[in-house]
Amino acid sequence: MTVVDAAKSLSFTKQHLNRVLAAWDDPVDWADLTIYGFYCLEAAVVASALHAGLDFRRSHSQKAEAAKELYLSHDLPDVSGFLWQLNAARKAVAYGDVDLPDLDAEDVARRIEDYVDSVSAFLEE
Repeated sequence: MTVVDAAKSLSFTKQHLNRVLAAWDDPVDWADLTIYGFYCLEAAVVASALHAGLDFRRSHSQKAEAAKELYLSHDLPDVSGFLWQLNAARKAVAYGDVDLPDLDAEDVARRIEDYVDSVSAFLEE
C-alpha cells in the first residue's frame, strides 16, 4: 500500500472540496455535503499533519487529535470539534441511526473551504 504524502492528500482535499461546494446550495445535498465535507476535512488534516511531521494513526479520533495539535502548534484553525460534528452528520444521513446535528449548509461549506485555504497556505511554508 502506498503511503500518501502531504501534496497527494491535499489533492484529495481539493477534489472533495469541489463536491462540498456543489452540495451546499439550494437544494442542499446533505449526503454529499456531510460525507465529502468530512472526507475533505480529514484529508486536509492529514496533509497538514504530514507536512508538520506529526506522528498519528489513521483513525477518526487520531485525526481529530492531530487537528487539535495543528491548532496548538501551527496556528491552523481548530477543526477538531467540527470533525466530530461532521462525522455525526455523515452518520445521520448515511445510516439514520443518530440525529442530524443543527448545521447551516452554507456555514459548513464556508468553514471547510476556509480550512482548506489555511492548509494550502501552510503547505506552501
